Amino acid sequence: MAIRILSGDITEQRVDAIVNAANSSLMGGGGVDGAIHRAGGPAILAECQDLRRFQYGKGLPTGQAVATTAGRLEARWVIHTVGPVYSQEEDRSELLASCYRESLTLADRLGARSIAFPAVSAGVFGWPAESAAQIAVATVRGAATGIAEVRFVLFNADVLAAFQRAVR
Repeated sequence: MAIRILSGDITEQRVDAIVNAANSSLMGGGGVDGAIHRAGGPAILAECQDLRRFQYGKGLPTGQAVATTAGRLEARWVIHTVGPVYSQEEDRSELLASCYRESLTLADRLGARSIAFPAVSAGVFGWPAESAAQIAVATVRGAATGIAEVRFVLFNADVLAAFQRAVR
């Protein structure tokens, strides 16, 4: 598997699947989540509403993943995963790792060969960049997956640098 670290806008990636750092409501929000919903258009929200109505009435649990159409994005699917909010009192590293594992497992089931990830939980959820990068890269490297290319597409320079260090 090839792992690439890129600076840029995840919504502009031409990959089979784009991972959305979603909130549990699946209804869009700020950051990556809002950008994906805006760029992908109303088809993504419509499928998310159906998922809430028929499958995840209380919201998507932290660490799990679910797929929808990618709407107007260059991808085939958006894989929504809910990262944990960082806590100094409780180790939630396994939940963060689960976001990456579950997203890759779902991508495999869909038949994806390429996937783009943001830095799950490293934005408004407060996860320190170095730790988020180490968990993400180690989890992806350790995953049994048929994905040929994994891209980490990062918007923030500090997070980008942390992921570059984690890959080395």
